[in-house]
Order: sequence, then structure tokens, then C-alpha cells
Amino acid sequence: MQKFLRRERASGRLLMAACFAGIVALLMLRGPAFAAEEQQRVLSIGGAVTEIVFALGEEDRLVGRDTTSSYPPEAEDLPDVGYMRALAPEGVLSIRPDLILAREGSGPPEAIEVLKAASVEFVEVPDSFSAEGIGEAIRVVAETLDATEKGDALRAAIASEFERLAAMTSSIDRRKRVLFILSTQGGRILASGTGTAADGILKLAGADNAITQFEGYKQLTDEAIISANPDVILMMDRGGNHGGDDDAVFSQPGLKPTEAAKNRAIIRMDGLYLLGFGPRTANAALDLAEALYGDELH
Repeated sequence: MQKFLRRERASGRLLMAACFAGIVALLMLRGPAFAAEEQQRVLSIGGAVTEIVFALGEEDRLVGRDTTSSYPPEAEDLPDVGYMRALAPEGVLSIRPDLILAREGSGPPEAIEVLKAASVEFVEVPDSFSAEGIGEAIRVVAETLDATEKGDALRAAIASEFERLAAMTSSIDRRKRVLFILSTQGGRILASGTGTAADGILKLAGADNAITQFEGYKQLTDEAIISANPDVILMMDRGGNHGGDDDAVFSQPGLKPTEAAKNRAIIRMDGLYLLGFGPRTANAALDLAEALYGDELH
């Protein structure tokens, strides 16, 4: 079983009265000239959104990004305004964007309300864990950046990649049951149910999510893991409390009796590549399918 695949590799309330004063001051600094500019200072929030901007060849317009935007590597040279779900309006506006492209689900809601009320164009990019959802996100970004033709070309290329992926996974005789583990912190397994990016990538790769009793991420009891009996464990390739080496993972009481533990079947992939649902997702799903099924794919 291939363990490492790298084809390409909080917040509380923010709106206090003093914060508003700082935001107003920043908006006054922008001045009327900024309002007349044509979206040349773009802030991208969300790893997939940033990848789309780069894939469209519009990266020269970027003046900032969020912490999740780590691909391509050049994106990390841009100013970081913080984690996409824990944004501070004054930090976002401090880089003086005239367009904010934000992945749906960015937050907290209070911060987004302030940003939408500011004299900055704010566009939400849909977040959907499917091939169609990726195409829609590309369309929104491309149209907002007045790069529709580039967007059409990118969507066509990605659609072709998904068609190839579907053709290859159609040959699978027995779909494997996969348990996606987000964290093993404190000896408790936090795993994916339905409606998540992990659930979406498993479907694309021709696999079944071993957990379908709930939506989102929850801690599992040992009994629930034993009952799920996954064939394979899927994790993000990262260290710290979210990771754990193979021995640590398979030493979990709930996992010991499973087929995955018996075969020490575990796959680790870069988190953004695996779960980003951006331009690289078809390749990520194919990598996952190849790790799961090997020569069964044709």
C-alpha cells in the first residue's frame, strides 16, 4: 500500500466598538481613487480559490491570501491575512484590496458582514465537493476577474480529467470501505461522516465512506469503528497531534480488529491536494484510486 502521495503538493467575537473605529479609518485611507480602480488588488481567501486564480494566470493581481492558500508555493510569498474561518476585518482591509474572493464558509459571520459593508467588492465562491462544484467555482472566479475565456478553457480541461477518472474507476469490482481520520488527538479518533470534502474525494476515487451515520466530523467510539470495519485508513500527511505514525494509529483499540489494521492499510496525502476541491482534485482522486486499487484500474 502506498503510504505517501505527493504528485504536486477560532475564533471568538471580533466586532467590538474599538474594532469598528479601526476599520472606518482604513476605509477612509482608501480614498476615491481606489474605488475607481478595476479590481487590480485582489485578496484570495481559501486554498482552492487561490489555486484557481493561479490556474487562470491572474496571479499578478493578488495582493494577499489566507493561511490555507499554500499552493502553488509562490502563493506563500503573498501577505497572509489569517485563517479563512477566523478573519479580522481590520487585518483584511489593511492590505487595501479592491476585490475579495472568499470561499463560501469563510468567517466568522460578523467579520464577513463588516467586509461586505465596506467599500470593497466581496464575492463568495461556492464550495461544493463534486466535479460540478469545482467547475462552478472556476466560473465564478473567472467571470469576476473578467477572464471568462480562460475560465472556459480551464473548466474544459478539468472536465476531461474527470472523465478519464470516471472511466478508470468504472472497472472497480469491489469498492473499498475507507475511514478518513482527521485527528487522533487525545487518543480519540475524529473521523469524517457524509457531506465533507473527505466524503466527496472518496466518491470520486471509487471508494465508499465507512461512516455514513452522521454528517460532518465527529469523534467515534471504539464500537462504531469496529462496526464500520474499514478496509483502509485515509489521513492527511502532517505531523503533530493530528497525525501519529502508523503504529500509533493502529494501536487505537477500535482499529485493532479491523481489516485496515490487519493489513496495515493506510494512505496519507497532502491535505490541500486531497481535500481542497480546486483545479488539482481530479489528479488527487486518481492518485487515491491508484493507491486503493492499483492494477484494478485500467
